[in-house]
Amino acid sequence: MTSVVLSIGSNIGDRLAHLQSVLDGLGEAVTAVSPVYETDAWGGVDQQPFLNAVVLARDPDLDPHGWLRRAHELEAAAHRVRDVRWGPRTLDVDLVTCPGPDGDTVVDDRVLTLPHPYAHVRAFVLIPWQAADPGATLTVAGRTRPVADHLLDVDAGERAGVRETPLVLHRRNGR
Repeated sequence: MTSVVLSIGSNIGDRLAHLQSVLDGLGEAVTAVSPVYETDAWGGVDQQPFLNAVVLARDPDLDPHGWLRRAHELEAAAHRVRDVRWGPRTLDVDLVTCPGPDGDTVVDDRVLTLPHPYAHVRAFVLIPWQAADPGATLTVAGRTRPVADHLLDVDAGERAGVRETPLVLHRRNGR
């Protein structure tokens, strides 16, 4: 496994700098990045809005569990604390999927579930992902559909709550 789709978000401190730290940490592995969006917090915890983006990356040395370790390293570097489920955080790095030549890799063990079990219902994941990769697909319950189709199934109000910003994340290789 070499590819990954990461959903990144921050709502504490310098939100943009926290997101940028992911691209800086992944370096040349980054193959695409979405625009930056501001979104209302999801999950019922009262908190500030998030900045969200999606990053596509490739590394021949990482399998899904390697990507998860890398995500946790990036969160730790941003001093991520996991006190409240769906609560405020400096940096959240979620693995959405690890696409392969034969479709999405399926993992379901005690530490990792892929594809991400809620990605298909989260506008803050789907909208940036579609922007970064308009032809992307996601497998849910054994059925592969375009991300654009999953997005149509998300409540219009939630889709409207994902607002593109003028902020930009910069890839290390300048693209």
